[in-house]
Amino acid sequence: MQKILLLEDDASLIDGLEYSLKKKNFSVDTARSLAEARALLSSVSYTLLLLDVTLPDGNGFDLCEEIRKNGNAVPIIFLTASDEEFHVIRGLDSGGDDYITKPFRLGELFSRIRALLRRSGSKNIPGEDSSVLTSGNISIDLLTSRVTLYGQPLELTSAEYRLLCLLVRNAGLVVTRSMILDELWDGAGHFVDDNTLSVYIRRLREKIEKNPSRPELLTTVRGFGYRWNEVRQ
Repeated sequence: MQKILLLEDDASLIDGLEYSLKKKNFSVDTARSLAEARALLSSVSYTLLLLDVTLPDGNGFDLCEEIRKNGNAVPIIFLTASDEEFHVIRGLDSGGDDYITKPFRLGELFSRIRALLRRSGSKNIPGEDSSVLTSGNISIDLLTSRVTLYGQPLELTSAEYRLLCLLVRNAGLVVTRSMILDELWDGAGHFVDDNTLSVYIRRLREKIEKNPSRPELLTTVRGFGYRWNEVRQ
């Protein structure tokens, strides 16, 4: 079972998150201070950490830095009340993998948890069929490499298919251009450069977006890369 440490001092939020995580078949330990979190981390191995930023005895950024200095690569998501650029940069610079701003939708949180667990190589992720990826009206059968949109087959090139899989697997997260370029470089030595990637992005949008000039699914994060947004049915 995937084991998560929740570091949070808001009692009402703790109750809701504990209930929801356990309902999704995650195992959850809760700490309400840095001291409690450190004690748990010294004796328990976790597959993911959810860290609040502002705590009674310090902040989640400091704990994250300690964890990384100890060589622990466990995925970390910050739960923050502020989406100001300073806090986002501080969280990522301290070694965090992602952040989510309060108040947040549980669906978005679980999407980000699953994406980080996939990226870290975790198996048997709760709520996920390992052979099929779904996002709204898009379904990807990984065994047959078949993609459907609204139940109809979607014709994609090999590169477009790999690009779509990478984005959907990391739904809600920023996927950098360098990560995408690494993914699209195959064993046969076929290289995709930055300009070609822009063409693939445009063509994929033309096939999946209702309005490719105003994308809702595959959006650009200027200066970083792209984000796949979970679809509201």
